[in-house]
Amino acid sequence: MQQETRHWDRLGNGGLTFTEIGFGAAPLGNLYRAIPEDEAQAVLDAAWDGGLRYFDTAPLYGFGLSETRLNHFLRGKPREAYVLSTKVGRLLRGCAAGENPDGAGKWFDVPARKEVYDYGYDGVMRSVEASLERLGVDRIDILYAHDLDVFNHGSPEALTARLEELMTGGYRALLQLRETGVIRAFGAGVNEWQPCQWLAERGDFDLFLLAGRYTLLEQEALDSFLPLAERKGIGIVIGGPYNSGVLATGARPGAFYNYDPAPDWVLDKVGRIEAVCARHGVRLVDAAFRFPLLHPAVVSVIPGGQGRAEMESNLAAAAARMPAALWADLKAEGLMRADAPVEG
Repeated sequence: MQQETRHWDRLGNGGLTFTEIGFGAAPLGNLYRAIPEDEAQAVLDAAWDGGLRYFDTAPLYGFGLSETRLNHFLRGKPREAYVLSTKVGRLLRGCAAGENPDGAGKWFDVPARKEVYDYGYDGVMRSVEASLERLGVDRIDILYAHDLDVFNHGSPEALTARLEELMTGGYRALLQLRETGVIRAFGAGVNEWQPCQWLAERGDFDLFLLAGRYTLLEQEALDSFLPLAERKGIGIVIGGPYNSGVLATGARPGAFYNYDPAPDWVLDKVGRIEAVCARHGVRLVDAAFRFPLLHPAVVSVIPGGQGRAEMESNLAAAAARMPAALWADLKAEGLMRADAPVEG
């Protein structure tokens, strides 16, 4: 199967070609449950057979397990046939005797490790060197500074300190790695659009992976960040297009939003969006996948998926096309911002 692609080249060096649907490899790190090796490889095979050629991972995902599983899968495939991104900002160290490892209850059957945030020059260099070894590749297409957001660092003050740590240290490493061809591009992978804007205003960033903050449910990033990205030629990869699940399952009991049970306001709004989709004979999950791709800065959408059934559902969503009247009705009912780009 062949997927639609989008080409990005803000630097004039040939750029990168993304498939509109990419593969978010966090589940390969045994996120929330342990996945047998043959099952993990089967999901990757299904993704490749379905035409996916953009793969995103991180050292955090299973404390190296996701990267090593991609090594197994990508070995032997032509390096120019796919786009590969990973992340920096955390170093993984072994646990001392009697020390409790991080990630309990989130990552299962993974190496015992402690996470050490480090956005400095040496930290970025050490992180990318370890990722190259785990991935078994000569170069990485994109490096994202990982989790530079309040969600992870706890307060605006703590986040500002980390952002400044990156700009006074790790940023120099990223520029050097791009100039020497170890990477093709760099940016940040975060859960909030505001840090993306902060960085884009201060440095020569190429791409941002924005998780959950430009979706069928949320479009606040249109206020200032997405117009800025468009003006600067910055590409946007959308992670979490289903807002942790509620835009895939619909407003059902137990639906998740932002990794927690969905609050009433989310269930109410999603229920109303779902009703409009139903009037047009459209699956909610299909509309949720297509919507971010309507913005001209977006180069790819990377939904998660632990099993073949979820992968097949994502592939079906990528193939679906929406009637223009769907977006018009969502806007008319106040369920989508009037300034959100749409097709037709």
